Amino acid sequence: MNPVLHKPHVLMISEITVDGKLTLKRGASSKILMKHMSHEADIFLHEIRAAYDAIMVGSSTIKIDNSFLTVRMVPGKSPLRVIPSSMADIPLTANVLDTTSVPTVIAVSAAAPATHVAALREKGVHVVVVGSEKVDLPILMDLLYREFSVRKLIIEGGPTLNWIMLHYHLVDEIRLIHLPFIVGGNDTPSLVGGMHIDSEDQMIQLVLKGTRMVGTNLVTEYMVQY
Repeated sequence: MNPVLHKPHVLMISEITVDGKLTLKRGASSKILMKHMSHEADIFLHEIRAAYDAIMVGSSTIKIDNSFLTVRMVPGKSPLRVIPSSMADIPLTANVLDTTSVPTVIAVSAAAPATHVAALREKGVHVVVVGSEKVDLPILMDLLYREFSVRKLIIEGGPTLNWIMLHYHLVDEIRLIHLPFIVGGNDTPSLVGGMHIDSEDQMIQLVLKGTRMVGTNLVTEYMVQY
């Protein structure tokens, strides 16, 4: 693992079904399930966004959901938007590329086509190169801390981003908004993807920090122990 000189405090947050799924099926938008969160849980999520310096999701989430990643339901400043995209292949019509009110950082690898990088820069976003073939997330955390003054980062990512952040021991807390549904599906995205583990020694340990009801949704909070 790459050493991290500095990193923000990282909270992973997600809505999740009883069977651990994030969407109805592979390729479906998470917004479909999020429509079933209580109004109070929607407000809760936006309150958390307003309390953080930056918010990060993966490029696949942007392609599927076309998220705004802004604070809308409560007073407060929208956080810096951070999108790792190794090949700089985010659609140029993506909402996060509109920086008239909220800045965006796109992290790319050195392998990203120059034409893609130039097109993103023309949109007014900050493009940073971290990693040779893929975005190096530990280095990105250090860069966000040092160059963008990010001290608290929230992840609303999919299974791939969640796994890599956990794999590199970059997540400090996990907060789950539980939805009282079961959707099933062998390939339906779950909270964490990545490689299979070989033994219980490789499990990532969590310590329950607290539980609460937010509207009709149970919220569980965990500290991550590595």
